[in-house]
Amino acid sequence: MDIYLTPLKFYNQLLLQNLVAELSKRFSCKINVIDLKVNIDDFFSIDRQQYYSTQILAEVLNLTDHINGKVVLLTDVDLFVPALTFIFGEAQLNGKHAIVSVCRLHEEFYSGISEEKLLFERTIKETLHELGHNYGLRHCLDWDCVMHSSNGIEEVDIKGNTYCTTCAKVIEGYRW
Repeated sequence: MDIYLTPLKFYNQLLLQNLVAELSKRFSCKINVIDLKVNIDDFFSIDRQQYYSTQILAEVLNLTDHINGKVVLLTDVDLFVPALTFIFGEAQLNGKHAIVSVCRLHEEFYSGISEEKLLFERTIKETLHELGHNYGLRHCLDWDCVMHSSNGIEEVDIKGNTYCTTCAKVIEGYRW
């Protein structure tokens, strides 16, 4: 079962290429980039000035019925779910679909300083995190595990960039 990265309002081609390369090292399946025709502007909240991630995922469900694998949407837009101020991503637990926003992973969002290496590190962590949910993993208490929950950018930076031994066993046991 392959992994399909799907850019939606995502413009950093170098980051996308680096993400494909890194995921290819970490997973024993093929990493593909696909284009889906989805107008996510329909899910923009004028009041919040953010995009509703759950509705975006719901829109993509029917468009990816033919795909046998995991589908990770990548976007530059700021995401929310009603209960939270913002989210870095959302995924279906034991499901096929996930979305990751790099909007708040950019260091410029906080300090005005551009740091491409830090952006990549944060993006790989959040992509692995959401994929972990797709493979059935819940949040992990181990701070060194990429499955540790991150409510703010500091927690993204502190947590590890790999799965802990327990979480890795679940990922490795998944049928590719």
